[in-house]
Amino acid sequence: MRRRPSAALALVAAAILLLSGCAGAAPAASPTPRADDTGSALSGELTIFAAASLKAAFGDLSAAFEAQHPGVTIRPISYDGSSTLATQIIEGAPADVFASADQKNMTKVLDAGVASSAEPFATNVLTLVVPKGNPGRITGLADLATPGLTVALCAAEVPCGAASATLLQNAGVTASVDSYEQNVTAVLTKVATGEADAGLVYVTDARTTTDVETVATAGADAVVNTYPIAVLAGAADPAAARAFVDFVLSDDGQRLLSARGFGGP
Repeated sequence: MRRRPSAALALVAAAILLLSGCAGAAPAASPTPRADDTGSALSGELTIFAAASLKAAFGDLSAAFEAQHPGVTIRPISYDGSSTLATQIIEGAPADVFASADQKNMTKVLDAGVASSAEPFATNVLTLVVPKGNPGRITGLADLATPGLTVALCAAEVPCGAASATLLQNAGVTASVDSYEQNVTAVLTKVATGEADAGLVYVTDARTTTDVETVATAGADAVVNTYPIAVLAGAADPAAARAFVDFVLSDDGQRLLSARGFGGP
């Protein structure tokens, strides 16, 4: 008559089976972070051409981008009128990213094959500015037609100039213009230094100095400039250039633009 295995032996056998099963199981693999998630794969230098009205905002954006991607250095950004920048890019100036203050000048770049696509990232409107203290006693757009006042506007080919012409036409005002400037920064400087009694600049530019005052500008909300941005075909590091554009379009980038007074695209 055979004896049954004792309860103690049964427990030992079960323990051996359990241990052998654990020993054969492979440890769970830890997920490998992607380079895109950390930004560690991005490196090199970026050359950015941007409309003059973007100077303050792109200073914020470039600093924040470099903080997220320490392997990327953004060279001093070239700021000027969008028409000037578009011409330089089409003629071969080396650049990775172009941010225009209007679609018209971006279209020139697209039509020249220097970029394949562009995306809107911000909007802006004009405001009437006067030197601090308003020595010309200007109360609105109609006063720009007053003989003897010195008025500065952007040149017609510049986005702020085209917008100014539309705004004045809508208001039925023929301004007595003393000078047409290459970009909005030059208009702001003339007014801030008292060389001009009044000028039209973007609301974002008016916020950058305490040397000017804004005057209520009827109809400005109806003349909106949309800003597009593009990675250029000759970008030395397309991945880094694309990452910068994506950052500008991101929630973080949009918050920085909003803080400077820009509207959403």
